[in-house]
Amino acid sequence: MAEEKAAPPPAESAAPPAGGGKNNIIYLVLIIINMLFLAGVGWMIYQGKKKENAEPKIEHVIKGEHEAQEAEQKEEKQFVGKVVPLETFIVNLAGSKGRKVAKVMMELELKDNKDKNVADEIDKRKAQVRDIIIIILSAKKYEEISTKEGIENLKNEIKDTINSFLTNGKITNVFFTEFIYN
Repeated sequence: MAEEKAAPPPAESAAPPAGGGKNNIIYLVLIIINMLFLAGVGWMIYQGKKKENAEPKIEHVIKGEHEAQEAEQKEEKQFVGKVVPLETFIVNLAGSKGRKVAKVMMELELKDNKDKNVADEIDKRKAQVRDIIIIILSAKKYEEISTKEGIENLKNEIKDTINSFLTNGKITNVFFTEFIYN
């Protein structure tokens, strides 16, 4: 009997509270899942703000377009010089045996509005200018002037050739006001 009193019953003293450990693990897992969910939502909001700031807003587009138009107007004011119109040129194109014809109207832009001497010189040498232009145009084949690059090359060739014999000033540009070929 003394032995029975000395040893306490093993079932009562060693028993932990029922379900307490499992509840703590479930709460911990739910907290971690909740934190991951909140971090994901925060990241999506951050990416949305970043993308919104990267896209141009309508105010920026309008402002940029307005600035471009102002710059273009300033260029036009500086760009346009005195213009001397020439009569119409009708020439046979090279290598066509008269089947390909070009009709060209052009104007010559002078270097400076104040430089009236250049306009007078071109007027006095109009026959020479027309002759040079007719020679240049009639030496071109249809394939050479049927592209944008060909027309730009033709403009530059006319400008350079005329500038080579002018003494009072220079031509800055050649404008084709009509350019028809068949």
